[in-house]
Amino acid sequence: MHGNKAMTAREWYTKLCDVLRTQEDISMPELEARELVSCALGEDMRRLPQTRLVAASEQAVLEQLLERRLHGEPLAYLLGEWDFYGITLRVTPDVLIPRSDTERLCELAIERARACKEPRVLDLCSGSGCIALALLHEVPSAHAVGVDLSPDAIALARDNAARLGLADRYTCICGNALETPPQELVSAFDVMVCNPPYITEQEMKQLDRSVAAYEPHLALYGGTDGLDFYRAILHGWAQSLRPDGVLFFECGWKQGGSVAEICMEAGWKETRIETDYAGVPRIVCTQRPH
Repeated sequence: MHGNKAMTAREWYTKLCDVLRTQEDISMPELEARELVSCALGEDMRRLPQTRLVAASEQAVLEQLLERRLHGEPLAYLLGEWDFYGITLRVTPDVLIPRSDTERLCELAIERARACKEPRVLDLCSGSGCIALALLHEVPSAHAVGVDLSPDAIALARDNAARLGLADRYTCICGNALETPPQELVSAFDVMVCNPPYITEQEMKQLDRSVAAYEPHLALYGGTDGLDFYRAILHGWAQSLRPDGVLFFECGWKQGGSVAEICMEAGWKETRIETDYAGVPRIVCTQRPH
């Protein structure tokens, strides 16, 4: 990659762009190159003077980051943080990387929360805390509880809340989405959001290498048909909603009809399927009956 001569940040950026462009699974090599240089140098590359030399220690970090990326490790885990709906979250391999696919669900939940006076929000399968924390960031009167099975995810979500100055309105607790909620949480919430594991058995075998090798399978696998969590939640944790409270599910791109059917069979009302920003029908909204 280099001779003995020290290179500038700009020269490194150009080199990284050239290498990353050769990778079929990297769609935005320029963005990734800039992020990797900024990460290794500890400051935004766009604000650096063109002549800023990369020290030997920084070069070692850069080469290591590049090697890990070329092996398929997701950029978000290399950087240790990721942007989602206007906030920056710390992410680790203990949680799924927040994706833009989920931002529309977030927007719908925010609209619903704004219609309540002091909304209480439940984020089931909360991971990094991205959905609930984005909502709290947008709705100052809201309070939220996150629920996750992974102690590491819970610790990370709490850390994210503290970093964003939202810890006074956010709690994250350990709970299993396939079981029933503790009695004190029954009928306690106005809005519920849930992005559960929904990858089918067949799809698990065909995951992108970066997802299969690096993201937590606990947060991906949803049973043979990918619908185990939806069935369980409608008869379990969904009872945490007050009557007329609204539940927003994310699901796979082919699952909207099946998830809506599960909601209607459980006697829920006003069930509809919404599309994400890419026009993919991956959000199911439904309302708890009286």
